[in-house]
Amino acid sequence: MNLRELRFEFEELLTDYVECLDEGRLEEWPEFFSERGVYKLIGRDNVEQGLQLATMLCDGRAMMRDRVTAIRKALFYSPRYLRHLTGNLKIVGQEGDVWMAQANYVVFQTLLDEETKVFNAGKYVDKIVLEDGKYRFKEKIVVYDTVQIPSLIVIPI
Repeated sequence: MNLRELRFEFEELLTDYVECLDEGRLEEWPEFFSERGVYKLIGRDNVEQGLQLATMLCDGRAMMRDRVTAIRKALFYSPRYLRHLTGNLKIVGQEGDVWMAQANYVVFQTLLDEETKVFNAGKYVDKIVLEDGKYRFKEKIVVYDTVQIPSLIVIPI
C-alpha cells in the first residue's frame, strides 16, 4: 500500500472515530483501539514540560469499557452535543509495524440551553497498527492547547 492509500485509510479511521463520539455511540469507542491500546488526554503545557500527568488515561480496552460504563451509569452531567472537526492529517513516521500520524482537531459543544461554543482544540498524536485486518489506535494521545479546560471532561475527545 502506498503512502497516499495509507493516509486515506488513516483519515477514514479518524473520521469514523470522531463520528462515533459525536453520535454518542460510546460503547463502540474502545473498538477503535488495539487490545492493549492507550488513550491519553493531556495538556500541551504538560507535554512541553515533559510532565506525564494526564487529565484522562485509559490503558487498554478493558479500562476504556469501564470508562464508558461510568459515563452511562455513574456520572451525572448535563446533556450535550459534541461536534469534532479534524484536519491536516499527516503521517509522520513508522517504527516496525506501527505508524505515527498527527491531526488537528476542534470540538464544539452545545448544551441544550446554551449556544454552541468551542469546547476543546489541539492535536491527535497517534500510533496506528493493523490488527485483525483493521487499522486501530495503539496509542491516541490527545494534546489539548487550552490551558483552562471545562471543569468536567466526561466524554473522550
